[in-house]
Formats: sequence, C-alpha cells, structure tokens
Amino acid sequence: MAGLDQLDQRILRELCQEGRITNTALAERVGLSASACLRRVQELERIGIIVGYRAVLDPRALGNGFIAYIAVGLSAHNKAAQKAFESAMALSPEVRECHNITGIYEYLLRVEVGDIQTYKRFHTDTLGALPSVTTISSFVVLESSKDARG
Repeated sequence: MAGLDQLDQRILRELCQEGRITNTALAERVGLSASACLRRVQELERIGIIVGYRAVLDPRALGNGFIAYIAVGLSAHNKAAQKAFESAMALSPEVRECHNITGIYEYLLRVEVGDIQTYKRFHTDTLGALPSVTTISSFVVLESSKDARG
C-alpha cells in the first residue's frame, strides 16, 4: 500500500472486513474523529483506491453449491479471439470471474452452478461450443478454508 499512511491502511483493512460499518464506528476503530475519518474515506474514493462497495453472497444459499475453476486454452492468441471469448463469458451467468492469465492457458474462470449436471451443460454447450476453445481443465472446489474475495 505504497503512498498510504498507517491510518489510511487501517481504514482500508476495516472496510474490507466490514464494508457497511458506520463512519462513527470506523472512526472509533482507527482512532480518528468522525469528520476526519469521513474526509479520508472520501479521499480514498476520489483517488480510486476504494472503487465500490458490494454485498458478498453465499453461492450455496443461492443454490449454486457446485463451484469450479476452469483453465481455458484458445487456439488463436490474438486480440480478436480474446474479445470473442470474453464477450461469451460476459453473457454466461455461471461465470462469476474471468481472468486472462499467463502460462499454458489463456483464461481462468470461476464458475458457480447448482450441480454437476448443470456444470456439464455449461462445459459442453457454452465452453465446448466456442470455436477458439481448445483446452478445458476443470478444478472442482471441495471446500474453501479461506476466501477473501469481497
């Protein structure tokens, strides 16, 4: 966190743990007055360090208890193939994350669906139907001992 002082870093840690904390409670936790704390949070938002707030959802509670990471290889290594793949993934509600990565694969996906049959349909009908996809390697999540996505 280069360029941030210790108070800013403490504010960010607290907000990452509890994004809905009141400004008054946040100020108490970091040792600032409420007005000074609010000014710092607003500045962190203004300069783009804090880019938003969101609800963290439990996929199992939503009926999406089958989670897999999928490494995808493409046949073409150009911008057009990447854009086409990324557009298809943006339209797929099963895909919760899509990352362009280095290594032997081009993409790493996080997919959340209800069960193995739904995953198979996504694997076959969505990924398998894309002409540029040549490799699909699935890694099924059995349990998550740590998940700090927020």
